Parts: sequence; structure tokens; C-alpha cells
Amino acid sequence: MCGIVGYVGQGKCKKYVIDGLKRLEYRGYDSAGFVCIDQKHKQFNFFKKVGHVQELEKALHDLELKSSIGIGHSRWATHGIVNELNTHPHFNCDKSIAVVHNGIVESYEEIRKKLIESRHEFESSTDTEVVAHLLESLIKTHKTLKAAIVDLVRQLKGAYALVFLFEQYPDQLLLIRKRSPLLIGVGDDEMFIASDVLAFCDQTNKVIFMPEESFAIVKKDQIELFDFEGKALIIKPQEIDFKHDQVDKQGFEHYMLKEIYEQKRSIDRSISFCKFIGSNNFNNLTHISDNFLTQEAKIQYQDSIWSQLGITSEKIKELKYIYLIAAGTSWHACRIAQFFFENICKIPTYVYLASEFGYMPFFPEENSLAIFVTQSGETADTLEALRVVNSCNVFTVAITNVPSSSIVREANGFLPMQAGPEISVASTKAFSTQVSVLFWLANRVALEKKLIDIEVMKAAEEDLLLAAEVLEISIESYKWEIKQTLAKKYSKYNRFIFLGRHISYPFALEAALKLKEISYIFAQCYPAGELKHGPIALIDKETPVILFSSLNDLIYQKLVANAQEVKARNGHLVTFVFEGQQELIELSDYSFIVSRVNPFLGPLAMTGLMQFFIYQITKELDRPIDRPRNLAKSVTVE
Repeated sequence: MCGIVGYVGQGKCKKYVIDGLKRLEYRGYDSAGFVCIDQKHKQFNFFKKVGHVQELEKALHDLELKSSIGIGHSRWATHGIVNELNTHPHFNCDKSIAVVHNGIVESYEEIRKKLIESRHEFESSTDTEVVAHLLESLIKTHKTLKAAIVDLVRQLKGAYALVFLFEQYPDQLLLIRKRSPLLIGVGDDEMFIASDVLAFCDQTNKVIFMPEESFAIVKKDQIELFDFEGKALIIKPQEIDFKHDQVDKQGFEHYMLKEIYEQKRSIDRSISFCKFIGSNNFNNLTHISDNFLTQEAKIQYQDSIWSQLGITSEKIKELKYIYLIAAGTSWHACRIAQFFFENICKIPTYVYLASEFGYMPFFPEENSLAIFVTQSGETADTLEALRVVNSCNVFTVAITNVPSSSIVREANGFLPMQAGPEISVASTKAFSTQVSVLFWLANRVALEKKLIDIEVMKAAEEDLLLAAEVLEISIESYKWEIKQTLAKKYSKYNRFIFLGRHISYPFALEAALKLKEISYIFAQCYPAGELKHGPIALIDKETPVILFSSLNDLIYQKLVANAQEVKARNGHLVTFVFEGQQELIELSDYSFIVSRVNPFLGPLAMTGLMQFFIYQITKELDRPIDRPRNLAKSVTVE
């Protein structure tokens, strides 16, 4: 959720840390800080600024800081208001230990109380500062730093990635990881530390993904890695094939706009990849363009799609239940995919919201499969749900856009999306690619169970490519009208209602979320059939109703009836419809008309147009589109 960057090496500490923080700023931010050890005085120099990393960069611009070791952090507040005191790094009493932190220390209040009783004084309201003070006290009571660290992690509860800098040990960094990602880039007489490979991918292609519940002592030419009991671990660097230039805006005004336009290519690439592994041909993966899998991930591809997913074809044939678990936009993709698995595979499918999963009864059935969907692979709620299901002896599969992520390492198998890096906080191409991959997987399961034949499977793949084509063409058909008139008109409203039925309802949920995320306009979504059970009281001229149609004839007629209910109350109706749906078009104040596709892929065909419409409304309001307030790209706290 926040960004951690560190460096130990050859004297370019300030430049690397600031550049790395700027690269990670898309993950979420409200303030940023930096600390290094001055080579001349052997003491900390630290700086904190509220706002963009750019503010921190300005403060450091004219300072000649000669340092070969330092750490930085961009913060997304969880504990304490946004101010410089709460900004990382945090320190112990005499400011000889500095720490930056992603995650939440759940036991901090109890620890803080004991430390205050021991006369420790705190400057901030954060859980992070507690860790620096606790380590200070433990170093005094233990003979070695390693023993103090083992005691530290025993007392810390929660999820955390911690990086420490010590005046006492000016040539090393301490890294601690539990349920929050932390990586080491191995260079030539230098080491790069980050919470995301994007921070240092242009510096080295050798990466160590810190194991769960581990800590490392890192020097410029040496790494010592231990588990939480202090036992040495084998260090296994992996090679990555990923460069920062893959995430340039390429002339687009915003990353979000670029990523909206990348959807057709992302879907095409993902389906090509799925067809490739689905055909059991693993001799060559290099044809997958823009593929940024680790070398280890490439090696993991086995002799069939089911081996890749950590399950056997026999188990797929016996499959009786599917669980789909996700958060946010990914949850909406799963809600749509429920229709795929239940209708195409004839398998009862249950969709769980990851943040609620751990607090509800879970009754694992025999012959079941749990699929976890997450763009980043680091979503804390989804990871926690995965750990629960893993303990229940249920096969687990991750679908993610980041093959080097935590969820890939913890699930039984994984299916990597081929969306490419998504930088804008509001998800666009990851959502459409998730829907596409889940549709493909539902058909592949049906093929294995002999519910469909190979010709139907091929037709499904062609249907996906056609829907991706319609997605792109629809934007082009309406983009000038949206930019010149519609965005200006609809940006003046303060609230919206979104409606859908059947498979278009979870898509309406996603549309309402997009409007809320980036425009800050209040939007509420309802199943259209529930309109008359209360929400119809909200209908008036000042509250546009956005309704998403269906290609199911029965559902369509029900939606027409809902549209009539809106118009009978003088409501303003905007519809996303398919060619030939004349009744709905005539009832609408404005209609976006989309070409017909496979009925299950109607939401996918509408996706680009919906996103572009909301993007242009937001642009009209002059909001920070790629980095909306209060939001983070990768939610690594529960």
C-alpha cells in the first residue's frame, strides 16, 4: 500500500531512493520521507514532507548528501493523521535507529504502553514508531542484534515489511518481512531494497523475494537471511525480465487512459497465452509479448494447464464446487465469473468478499477448488483468505497480474494474466483481463469435464477476441461526443444511481466504483429488480440513472420494465444497450449502443466505453485521475 525503497552500495543513495519512491508513488501516498547516514559525520540526515514525493525531492534538491546507505518511504496513512510527525521514517529515543514500514502492527498499543512505562517518549501517533523503540530496548537486553530481532518478531503481531537503518551499523540494513512484500535487488557491490520490483528493475535483474516470516541483514556485498527463529535460510536469487520503460505513458495524458486503450491487446495476449498453455505446448514461452514472468515462474510451467494450476485433470473432472475469493474490482470480476462457472461448467460457485471471509463460517466440500483473484498478488485480505483455505486442504489457485507476488508463492498453482503493468490506481485493463481469463478457464474446465467439445472451446476463444474488438471499437464510436458534450453535461451532477440485472449487475457495481474512485461523485448501485423496494424514492431529475442492459431476452424485458419505472417518475436515464434493443433506447435520455457479442461477454464489451465515459467526466472535473485521494493501488493492510 505504501512504498519502501532502500539502498546500500556506491554512494548514489539519494538519487536511487528518490527515483524509486517516485516509481512507487502510484501505490498510494500522502507524505514521504528519507533518511541516510552522512559519510563525513557518520550520523543520520533525514527529511519528511507532506504530499507528493516531488515535495521531498524539492527539499533534497540543493543538498549535497554524500551517503552510500539510506531508506525512504511514501506513506498511505493508517495510524495517525497526515503530517510530518507521522511521516516515515520513525526513530527511537536518541534517533540512532530509523525504520520505515508497510503494513499494520496490531500489538502496538500494548507495546507502546509498556515502553512509556519504561520512559520511552513518542513523537507520532503511528504503530511504526513503536517498533523502533522496542528494538532499541531489546538491543540493550540481548547480546547480539540477531537475538534482539528474534525477540522483536515474537512480540510483533500483524502484517509488516520493515527496513531499519542504524548509526551503530552504518554499512548494513535490516529487513523484516511478515505478510507484506519485501524484495532485494542484487547488484555489483550494491544492493537495492524495495516493496515492489518496479523501484529497481532498471538497476538489476537479480531479485531475492524475501520468504514469509524472515529477516535479512544486507550489506553492499553480502546478504544473510534467517527465519523468525534465527535459523539461516538458503538465498535463491531469481531473474526478472521487466523494464521501467514498459510503464511509460507513451504520449497519453494519464496512465488510466493509456490502460483503457491497452485492453484489447491485453485480452488478446492473455487469451493467446491461455490457448498456448491449454494446448499442453510448453517448449517455448518467448513468443508471449511484453511478458514479464520471472525465470522461476517460466520453469514452473508443467506439462498441462492443470499441472500449472496445481491440480490434476482427474480432480477437475470430479470438481463439484468452486469458490471465488477477491476484493474490490477483482471481486466484481468474480461476481461476473460466477455466471460463467455455473452456466458453462454446471458447477455451484460461491463468491466471497475477501475482507469478510475470515469472519464467516467456511464449510469446505470435497472435490472443490478455490480461485483467488488479485491484480497485485499482494492484497492483504485476499492473502489472509488464501491462508485460511490452504489450511482446509482445498486446492487453491491464484489468478494475478504479478507472477512474482506473494499469492503465487502461497497458492497451489497460478494462472498469470498478461495485462502488463497497471499503474493507475483505478483498475481498468486488469479488470477486463480478469473477466476474460475467468471466462476462458470456465470453458476449459467444461471441456475437461466433457460438457463441451473442442469446437465450442475454440468458439469461446473467438468470442473473447470479438468482445475485445467491440470493447475498443465502442470507445472510438463515442469518444468525440463524450469529450465534446457528454462529459461536460454529466460532470455537473452530484450523485448517480447505477442499475443492472443478472450478469450486468456486478458490472454496474464496478461502474459505480469507478465513478466514486476517480471523480469523487457519490454513486450507488442496486440490482434493478430491487428498485421498487426502496431506492425508487431517490429518483428525480437531478440524479441520473445509469442502466446496463443484458443480451438475455428475459432479463432484457425486465430491464425495460425497470427503465419505465424510472421514466414514470421523471428520472433521467442513461443506458448502455446492445444493437436492436429499441425499446430501451427509446426510453433513454441517452443511449450508448454496443455491438452484440456472446451473452456472457456483454459486460466485457461495454467495459471500455464505460471506463472512458467516467474518465472524461473526471477529467472535466480536473481530478487527479491516476492518483485519487485516499486510495492505494495495492492494499497491503487488512
